[in-house]
Amino acid sequence: MGGGGGGGGADGGSYNALHPEKVKIAATCLVVVVGVYLLGLYLKSSAEWRSNLSLSLNKKKKKKPIRVYMDGCFDMMHYGHCNALRQASTLGDQLVVGVVSDDEIIANKGPPVTPVHERMIMVNAVKWVDEVISDAPYAITEDFMKKLFYEYNIDYIIHGDDPCVLPDGTDAYALAKKAGRYKQIKRTEGVSSTDIVGRMLLCTRERSISDSHNHSSLQRQFSHGHSQKFEDGGSGSGTRVSHFLPTSRRIVQFSNDKVSY
Repeated sequence: MGGGGGGGGADGGSYNALHPEKVKIAATCLVVVVGVYLLGLYLKSSAEWRSNLSLSLNKKKKKKPIRVYMDGCFDMMHYGHCNALRQASTLGDQLVVGVVSDDEIIANKGPPVTPVHERMIMVNAVKWVDEVISDAPYAITEDFMKKLFYEYNIDYIIHGDDPCVLPDGTDAYALAKKAGRYKQIKRTEGVSSTDIVGRMLLCTRERSISDSHNHSSLQRQFSHGHSQKFEDGGSGSGTRVSHFLPTSRRIVQFSNDKVSY
């Protein structure tokens, strides 16, 4: 019996001797688990931080859209106007178009065929146009240029390679060129509003050949800048044309090769 009790005491001592080792292993495992958990939290937060940093840097690197401005009369709008707008849209991200007012056109070119509200509708319908400004000035003035830059956030002012000269002989885009904010596009050859008006006028034919005065061509009539007058108070059978554009005489000059470019 005593021997058996001695054996039991030996086993108990062995258990007590191993107990600290188990505690150490358990503690080590706990440290490892906690460490792995903390490392996971760190990696996750680090990844989120890097992602947020990347988004922030991308936002800073992302440039603001380049906004370009192009103005015009856009009277009797044709494919030449559309091609100009298409070209202008390729020079920036957003195209803002200024439609010149009726008064400005009258002062610089002559009365327009279509009023400004109709021209606004036509320009606004073009797919390359993002924004339209009504009653734009014919020439880029200092005040209007500042308005474009600071109010409309315009980066560049666009115009065709054909010269745009004011009645006093100055360049309508001189200030934009001087400011270094001017870009140029190619003019579409073979079409213009003036040319279309000229074609319409030239389509009119004289109705009578009995009166020798009516044998002159329509071309000759509007080269004098007025309609044919008749002695019977205007009831004659000849074709009468009135309200010519001031540029109608130029149409005849162009057709006769009297004007050099």
